[in-house]
Amino acid sequence: MQLMAAPKFSPVEPNQPTRTYASPDHVPPAWMPVRPADIVGFQPVGPQLGRPGPDQGYALRLANKLVPSLVLQEGEHPDDVVRGCLGIALRRASLFSRAPVVHDLRLAFTMWGFYDDRPEADLLETRSELFAGLRHVGHHYAEARRIADMAPELTLRMAPEDVAAAYARSWRAVVGL
Repeated sequence: MQLMAAPKFSPVEPNQPTRTYASPDHVPPAWMPVRPADIVGFQPVGPQLGRPGPDQGYALRLANKLVPSLVLQEGEHPDDVVRGCLGIALRRASLFSRAPVVHDLRLAFTMWGFYDDRPEADLLETRSELFAGLRHVGHHYAEARRIADMAPELTLRMAPEDVAAAYARSWRAVVGL
């Protein structure tokens, strides 16, 4: 047992014995992460498993700040666009083992032509098929996942300026079609 005197600022009656600290007789064992859902080893990789990363919810805040700068065509809903591009941005952030930043979202919006005033007709047709209705979160997870998974890793590792230049040459190569 270890004894320690009380601090000087602690009020003690003069006729009371000096107070001391005593450590407990039993020290519990160290905590170990052994819960039923714990992953042993690395995060599994495969279709529809996602790419976990830190502070992913922050990407929604960033995306909502960028929505006013997007160029949407008739029939496109900003929430569909955000939902479709969010997975791309989060996937890019996790590739670099960090939380999402504004450049991840700009890259995702750029590769799908949401900053382009006059996107090609076949891009608009592809976007309308892929992004329509994604804002209904509980019903279109697989569709949003598909958009995130189709983006080539090479594109995700590029700087946003390089993606803009590559988009101008061939949007299909940038999005993985």
